[in-house]
Amino acid sequence: MSQSLFLVTLVVDDYDHAKDFYCGALGFDCLQDDRQPEGKRWVVVKPKGGDGAAFLLAQAANDQQKAAIGNQTGGRVGFFLKSDDFARDHASMLAKGVHFLEAPRHEVYGTVAVFSDPYGNTFDLIEHATG
Repeated sequence: MSQSLFLVTLVVDDYDHAKDFYCGALGFDCLQDDRQPEGKRWVVVKPKGGDGAAFLLAQAANDQQKAAIGNQTGGRVGFFLKSDDFARDHASMLAKGVHFLEAPRHEVYGTVAVFSDPYGNTFDLIEHATG
C-alpha cells in the first residue's frame, strides 16, 4: 500500500487575499482556482518544485470557521516550508513583506526562522543541514 498526504485545508478570510500572499509573497504555484456553487472556490496552492502537500485555501463560511483563522494549530508552529537555499528564500520573502518573528538561527538540523502568514499561522522556513 502507498499513501501520501497531498492536501491540507487552511481556513482564510478571503480567497484572493490568501492567494495573493501565498502565490505572491511566498512564490507558491496556484494549481487550481475553480468556482463552486454558493460563491465558493476550490483554490489549491503549492510551493514551487515541492513534492509535499498543497494547501486548499478555504474561505471561512461561519463563525466557528472564522474563529479558527490564524489559530488552526493552537498557537504552535504548524507548517514547515523546506528550502534548498535558506538565504535566497529568506531575502526574497523579506523583500516581499513577509513578517518573520525571529532572526535566522542555526540549529544542529539546519538553518531556520519562524514567519507568519497574514492571519497569524506560523511556519518554519528551514534548510536542513547536509549530511
